[in-house]
Amino acid sequence: NASLVGILQHPDGTVLKQLQPPPRGPREQEFYNKVYDSDCCDRILLELREYLPKYFGVWSPPTAPNDTYLKLEDVTRKFNKPCIMDVKIGQKSYDPYASAEKIQQQVSKYPLMEEIGFLVLGMRVYHVSSDSYETQNQHYGRSLTKETVKDGISKFFHSGYCLRKDVVAASIQKVEKILEWFEGQTQLNFYASSLLFVYEGSCQATTVRLSDVTLAEKRRVPKGLLSGGDVLEYNNNIHVINSTENGKIEASVGKGLSKFYALHKKSCSKRHHSQLSLKVEDSEQDNVWKSSTCITQEHLNGNVLPQLEKVFYHMPAEPKESAKVEVRMIDFAHVFPSNTKDEGYIYGLKNLITVLQNILDN
Repeated sequence: NASLVGILQHPDGTVLKQLQPPPRGPREQEFYNKVYDSDCCDRILLELREYLPKYFGVWSPPTAPNDTYLKLEDVTRKFNKPCIMDVKIGQKSYDPYASAEKIQQQVSKYPLMEEIGFLVLGMRVYHVSSDSYETQNQHYGRSLTKETVKDGISKFFHSGYCLRKDVVAASIQKVEKILEWFEGQTQLNFYASSLLFVYEGSCQATTVRLSDVTLAEKRRVPKGLLSGGDVLEYNNNIHVINSTENGKIEASVGKGLSKFYALHKKSCSKRHHSQLSLKVEDSEQDNVWKSSTCITQEHLNGNVLPQLEKVFYHMPAEPKESAKVEVRMIDFAHVFPSNTKDEGYIYGLKNLITVLQNILDN
């Protein structure tokens, strides 16, 4: 993926992006410095931070002090099998100061930019069925036309088993937030800038992830219980630690349940994309409830409810929150001060939302 050239992953959870030659590199650095200035009190810029990777200043290797790298948050880090797509946004991928030659070069790369308003620069999709990644480079995106762009983008949301509509829906919400920001600001115009989409491709990552669950005891359960799912057994004291955006919440359940199996079917079952089923066995009970990631009053009845509520009270209230999705703006070598709305970028975002909505509806 051309846009990832010069990106190094650092063990501390950041990525290092090599500064491009002037004027592009210094312009990108200046943009990050401005947005992340500790004295910044501009509401527009402070809100913009929500949509960017976090910025940790610049870094140079001791061996090459003249090589400068931007130190940025690795947006893919929290994912087990990150699916990644880079989409350039706007009607023009050349800035107002571009030479005739540069304009010609950019337009000829993708003549449809003006009409479509965005261009897929690359994608990497995890296929559950084959446990492997499928990648597409920039030639893939440039081959897409007005007629094929919907199918071309829907490929990113396909796990090999199914279309991840939960991810499409979550992506639309995130892009709409960015569009809202653009509708409310007239101080910056962005050219050749991208949106980075990341979602969890692995089936392990349902709401209660295996890695986030502390087990009092884990042992094999008879094969007949459930095929194709991970089965966890908790004895007496159950601790479920549910990671959330704002830190970890721990909930525990007392002796009420003798056996409690939390398991997820392949998260791409035909009916629900991130489905969690619970099997609770008590001396009197043997019921199975299924729910799509959120367990609510109407799904449950009987005396197990209070205990289950305790374990799952911090689950998302609405299924649309269930998909782990990130959408961040990246690549700011062509950002310029302005006194008008960025109509080209807004056009691209609106068209992208329309395409995503069409993927969801059909």
